[in-house]
Amino acid sequence: AAAASGGGAAGGMAGGGCLLLLLLALGRAAAPPGGMLYPRETPSRERKELGGLWSFRADFSPGRDAGFVQRWYRRPLRQTGPVIDMPVPASFNDITQDPSLENYIGWVWYEKEVLLPLRWLQGGLRVVLRFGSAHYYSIVWVNGVQVVEHEGGHLPFEADISSIVQSSPGVPCRITVALNNTLNPHTLPPGSIQYMDDKTRYPKNYFVQNIRFDFFNYAGLHRPVVLYTTPSVYIDDITVTTTSSENIAMVQYQVSVVGSTLYSLSLSLRDQEGKVVATGDGPTGELKVLNPNLWWPYLMHENPGYRYILEVKMQAQVNEALLEDMYTLPVGIRTVHVTSTQFLINGKPFYFHGVNKHEDADIRGKGLDWPLIAKDFNLLRWLGANSFRTSHYPYAEEIMDLCDAYGIVVIDECPAVGIKMPESFGNKSLLHHLVVMEELIRRDKNRPSVVMWSVANEPASELPPAAYYFKTVIAHTKALDPSRPVTFVTDANYALDRGAPYVDVICVNSYFSWYHDAGHLEVIPLQLTAQFENWYKTYQKPIIQSEYGADSVPGLHSDPPLMFSEEYQKALLREYHSVFDKKRKEYVIGELIWNFADFMTNQGTTRVLGNKKGIFTRQRQPKAAAFVLRERYWKIANESSCLPPIMKSHTLFL
Repeated sequence: AAAASGGGAAGGMAGGGCLLLLLLALGRAAAPPGGMLYPRETPSRERKELGGLWSFRADFSPGRDAGFVQRWYRRPLRQTGPVIDMPVPASFNDITQDPSLENYIGWVWYEKEVLLPLRWLQGGLRVVLRFGSAHYYSIVWVNGVQVVEHEGGHLPFEADISSIVQSSPGVPCRITVALNNTLNPHTLPPGSIQYMDDKTRYPKNYFVQNIRFDFFNYAGLHRPVVLYTTPSVYIDDITVTTTSSENIAMVQYQVSVVGSTLYSLSLSLRDQEGKVVATGDGPTGELKVLNPNLWWPYLMHENPGYRYILEVKMQAQVNEALLEDMYTLPVGIRTVHVTSTQFLINGKPFYFHGVNKHEDADIRGKGLDWPLIAKDFNLLRWLGANSFRTSHYPYAEEIMDLCDAYGIVVIDECPAVGIKMPESFGNKSLLHHLVVMEELIRRDKNRPSVVMWSVANEPASELPPAAYYFKTVIAHTKALDPSRPVTFVTDANYALDRGAPYVDVICVNSYFSWYHDAGHLEVIPLQLTAQFENWYKTYQKPIIQSEYGADSVPGLHSDPPLMFSEEYQKALLREYHSVFDKKRKEYVIGELIWNFADFMTNQGTTRVLGNKKGIFTRQRQPKAAAFVLRERYWKIANESSCLPPIMKSHTLFL
């Protein structure tokens, strides 16, 4: 059941030298360069959604290798044996009544047959197959021909399938995906396979997947699968950065074109009324915007989330024919700066009052679900939350789009959670970590909502190899994107943490009176105050309380408050808040509750159908703590003088 080895695609962006040197030292080839623009429909591009029911088969052979031995990708999956219908996007774990699929580890197979429009098959167009994500390791075939491999469960990958589909017009395009959810010490997140060899206690070939993170390892095609087209000469990537001062903003851009060196580029920046406010030409340059509308966070401005539209048009002469491509990119103009005590957005202090989340819900697991997404954003705004961390992996691009649009600030975290084993700090793991950061930054570099990168959550950063490991990852991340600060989230002792010297912001998790001194609320003020003072005295960097909280079972009540009751969760939050209110006058710049909603975990004696630290249930119903947090967040927001009267009234319902 061990996962296949291999690397995924990575972006060829500035700052790749650090990665290249490491790759050369390890004798490995760098991932191919290229952009990963979100597939939008434009006058020159079309898009076909492949969501719905796919054919599905899990490989239950002892070695989980029957699909490869028998070459299931060479013929329709239904001809290889029994198949079932599987929705996409969704996790496969909770869809059936089969307990062996709920906790399945190994290779599963998906298949979809698609008829393509004839105009896509007549030449002159690229036809691209794109996966929003697939957890964890993927191999993809089209009509029996392998087109792409990818390692990593939370970032997009794609393949140009033009030559395959255009060689057989009128024939259904058969897409086959082999997907392996096995985690090993070098994957992100890491894990290990444990074989149970005692035949008096376990069945033959019995093994379990061990993990060091507290959420369920859902697997499947979790995000949209699409086909899209571009001209044969096309806009491959766009990078945008912004600066502003007084009444002028500058939008720096870099555009890459693939397919020809003979092309022209024109750019227009439009405001939300469609008016052109700046124009430019060529692959690199600057656009000057007078009296710009800046991108502001939710509750920091009466018009949060303002975005311009950058229209990029390309023309190229190919074989006496004029090819045109057009791509539109939303652009938010904003700046980020960190001092020793503050986090500044557009030059003004920003205080993170938000949540940690999970992509998690009943039945669909981590599958993208629009009603759930809409509900979550309505709850965030009802709560008065201005931010969240993508704990503990990159979230769907569709979610990130709404963060940009609504002004929800994001700490964008890669899937490096549970790095606890010493072997997970070696060069093999480091190499993969660097590639993942390239993929993440390539995807999210243009998002105004993303104000900071997080390269890990709760690693064993007290171990000696953690110093070089995080120095390298953070340096590489900064080289890829000098415009944003970098952090990782720690639960290590301040005096022992070997990665903290390299971050820009200290993000610390602590669960006083829960995992430590359980049930003793009275210790929180002393211990939390000491935590903040020790970290700041040591590093002189601003601090975010990136996790805190307590489990509560909805409807369980106790007075005086006892653990797992709604009253205890409320009381714990209030003890933390009293310390936050003192320290945010100094150097504490944020608080992110753990968690927004209850979520599924592995089974265990401390987990009753998952983790219950949500302020909302898994079905998005509020617990008593949600109202405590809502009152607090709106009070903090109302301290800002820039809010319009309707927001200051604390009666905003969404």
